[in-house]
Amino acid sequence: MENDADYLARLRDYYADHGVLPPYSTIMSLVGFKSKSPVAALVARLKLQGFLESTPDKRLKPGRRFFERPLCDSVRAGFPSPAADTHHDTLTIDEYLVSHPSRTVLVTVKGDSMNGAGILPGDTVVVEKRATANAGDMVIAIVDNEFTLKTLGREKGKFVLIPSNPAYPVIRPSSDLEIFGVVVGQFRKYK
Repeated sequence: MENDADYLARLRDYYADHGVLPPYSTIMSLVGFKSKSPVAALVARLKLQGFLESTPDKRLKPGRRFFERPLCDSVRAGFPSPAADTHHDTLTIDEYLVSHPSRTVLVTVKGDSMNGAGILPGDTVVVEKRATANAGDMVIAIVDNEFTLKTLGREKGKFVLIPSNPAYPVIRPSSDLEIFGVVVGQFRKYK
């Protein structure tokens, strides 16, 4: 017997494939209902739980909890531990990585100067746009009208940009250093 979580999973998959939520008639066939009244009841329950909302023209849109994902316990990267498919909480990527949505951008990494910090070509870094940063922060800086991703450091009272790959030199800007933003997170897609 399926439950609301199963139906929500189907709606999430539909949204991922189509970029919109389906109308009631499509939800009916998507979840296997025989009429629209159980669809209306399902939608009402999902709205009450914060997974769905309605637009002013009565279309469905994702609610604040629509993009939550189960946060499972933990996994050891060393010795194995007993397996259990348990989760105690939920998490949205935005909630976890984005503190200031209006100032946050995603940037795709090119080059390998930060591979020692675990940032590889093709990774996406989450950047909070701001003009100030502290030594030790990973930043997107503008040097000679070009963007670069490095760790901000200080030498002899001046800011420098430090790569985490020893094959690259420390950048010592001859003029003022402009900070575009501070890296607050990163992610990578494996498949």
